[in-house]
Amino acid sequence: MKSILRRLLLFFLVLSPVLVGYAAAGGGVGSRHVSGVQPLSKIAIHRASLAMDEAAYVRASPALLGLQGEDTEWIKVELRCPNPTPDDWIGVFSPAKFNASSCPAESGNKKEEDPLICSAPIKYQFANYSNPSYMKTGEGTLRFRLINQRADFAFALFSGGLANPKLIAVSNAISFANPKAPVYPRLAQGKSWNEMTVTWTSGYDINEALPFVEWGPKGGPLMRSPAGTLTFNHRSMCGAPARTVGWRDPGFIHTSFLKDLWPNAEYTYKLGHQLFNGSYVWSKSYSFQASPYPGQNSVQQVIIFGDMGKAERDGSNEYSNYQPGSLNTTDTIVKDLDNIDIVFHIGDIVYANGYISQWDQFTSQVEPIASRVPYMIASGNHERDWHGTGSFYDTDDSGGECGVLAETMFFVPAENRAKFWYSTDYGMFRFCIADTEHDWREGSEQYEFIEHCLASVDRQKQPWLIFAAHRVLGYSSGSFYAAEGSFEEPMGRESLQKLWQKYKVDIAFYGHVHNYERTCPIYQNQCVNKEKSHYSGTVNGTIHVVVGGGGSHLSEFANIVPNWSLYRDHDYGFVKLTAFNHSSLLFEYKRSSDGKVHDFFTISRDYKDVLACVHDSCSPKTLAS
Repeated sequence: MKSILRRLLLFFLVLSPVLVGYAAAGGGVGSRHVSGVQPLSKIAIHRASLAMDEAAYVRASPALLGLQGEDTEWIKVELRCPNPTPDDWIGVFSPAKFNASSCPAESGNKKEEDPLICSAPIKYQFANYSNPSYMKTGEGTLRFRLINQRADFAFALFSGGLANPKLIAVSNAISFANPKAPVYPRLAQGKSWNEMTVTWTSGYDINEALPFVEWGPKGGPLMRSPAGTLTFNHRSMCGAPARTVGWRDPGFIHTSFLKDLWPNAEYTYKLGHQLFNGSYVWSKSYSFQASPYPGQNSVQQVIIFGDMGKAERDGSNEYSNYQPGSLNTTDTIVKDLDNIDIVFHIGDIVYANGYISQWDQFTSQVEPIASRVPYMIASGNHERDWHGTGSFYDTDDSGGECGVLAETMFFVPAENRAKFWYSTDYGMFRFCIADTEHDWREGSEQYEFIEHCLASVDRQKQPWLIFAAHRVLGYSSGSFYAAEGSFEEPMGRESLQKLWQKYKVDIAFYGHVHNYERTCPIYQNQCVNKEKSHYSGTVNGTIHVVVGGGGSHLSEFANIVPNWSLYRDHDYGFVKLTAFNHSSLLFEYKRSSDGKVHDFFTISRDYKDVLACVHDSCSPKTLAS
């Protein structure tokens, strides 16, 4: 025990400068791995001071965006500073009025109550970004990509760098033609196989307009389904920065339930708000394909990854390199979207870490995917964890969000979204999604759910049984797990491995460790099958897969390679599962950079192979007399 403590102490002493910055950003030492610093947390906005210069200016154009209904626009910002320095920067603020008069008061904390500027920008660029002559001329032009976020925008020029910002000049305000418009639909499976949910964001409360979805079979009659409306305020947040400089009004989140869908039928839909003067506000038109009937024998294709986050296509926050692979993952999936039926993003969704504006940025980024196929999420440490709020881990990884954003912005078919575990059926698949930020051990409420989810599936109709969770409850040779000697989340598989074995789970997926790793079929640390690329016959162990390379900083592997680790990749990527029928499954790991397959295996088997008894998978029995 003493040697372990000495080793951990040395580990923290070596990493302490990094971990201090990470914890300040909402990363949390309790995560035990470093995944960069939220770029907006680098800005000491509470230290901002006025240094307005009449000779400086910032001009943004065009002044009015989205004239043709666009929800994304590129704009130009021209700037001049009479005394340029290398660390001058432009911050994008929204709403355009960002002085102290609009700050939400935080009682008992004068420093947070009354800054000059009360909110962090939604993003920033350094003035010399794409302007190599800036230091000579003091002039430059920047391009920003803005999304419709329910408010106007202003651009502010600062000197003094990010640590000691001095406000030099502020631009004119610019806005979208309809800032309240419904945007960024997110599809998700409902609680039954023939129900699709549509969630979106708008600026309309129910006392202003009635939200609904107009939808119907492609080329057929249209109908309207009402939507429920949710929102929250800064008091719903559990701490800073979500409750202070990271706060931004989230608008209103609407969810509609499209029911009694025909299997595999194509549907079109658009989001609508009926104003009380009788007029309508509409979104763009979208389409989706309904889910297959459970057990249906057809080709079904599934994408799984974790830990993606977001990035800015305009180069903003360029020196932070926070989630460097996220756009590649997004874009590679979009390119193959015609061959994808459903997506699972298993935790660490946005890495907003309390900077609420980033959730809009993320839903905009994944809109091409989430508006066409169900986008199912799991809860991770960066969504949920906060001190004293019932999280299984006492860390500050969520930046004060404490689950509110994830539970509101996305729908999952959980009985209680504050307890983020659920099951969902897709054709020949049963997915059991766990919540590692709540207790999963034997005797817990979640353990009972997991066993029921695994036990209740009819494997003749749905032969492919998948378990997924954010933290590694199975096996990983990531360096920080290996340093603990566990190769798993502490207490991870101790209670669960007998369930995986008893109910013959095919594959278990995890994120949290930002790389890719696949094990052999394994039970109690032992490989139970010597094959590496093709599995057939009796199901006698579960394959465990870490697929946390969705986009965030990559995690190192341990130098030692355990005998159960068949393939490791220190790169960004995702997994694609293709069920061809009840007896044939293809597993592919693809890199985000090129979409090419870098690891694969196949499973071929019959129903009798699932029924067959293996160690710890059959109940005691007797012979008839």
